Amino acid sequence: METQENEQENKITKQDASAGRNWYAIHTYAGYENAVVRNLKQRVESLGMQDLIFDVVVPTEKKIKIKGGKRVEEMEKVYPGYVLVDMIVTDESWYVVRNTPRVTGFVGAGVNPVPVSQTEMVDLMARMNTDITKHSIDLQADDAVIIVDGPFKDTEGKVIESDEKSGKVKVLVSMFGRETPVELDFLQVKRI
Repeated sequence: METQENEQENKITKQDASAGRNWYAIHTYAGYENAVVRNLKQRVESLGMQDLIFDVVVPTEKKIKIKGGKRVEEMEKVYPGYVLVDMIVTDESWYVVRNTPRVTGFVGAGVNPVPVSQTEMVDLMARMNTDITKHSIDLQADDAVIIVDGPFKDTEGKVIESDEKSGKVKVLVSMFGRETPVELDFLQVKRI
């Protein structure tokens, strides 16, 4: 009888409501983050959990990518496969989130969710709410590239550095028998 009481006591304290309102990361099936947000918001409303679950967010930021040879500004997920939930963790709120379709679990140790730190949330919110757009450059140092536009068109080279903020790539090209660094827009190069 005593072990049964201890088990029940452990079950009650499994979710520490004294932690208060925090942001928590939940793991989802990849590609279903937006569906999880919709489903969870719907469940919160239908189950009347607005006093425990306040907000659900897919962290995204603006990125410039190349599609069809043109620059396209897109919203890209910062953490694919994860959704952030602003909530007070109780057994009931934990159950609602955990049993939302396509949610695999909370980030944390076992069944105990670990809140995202305040500094991480401040940094993440700043990334999400900035007007500065990052370039998505999938080139790294020593990658072999061919220049597809500009005065060095059809010249092969090797990447020496890339800058996502400015969208520029420095490439070593062979000119007059010597290696010369050339700064190009990332649209002007293509990986070989």
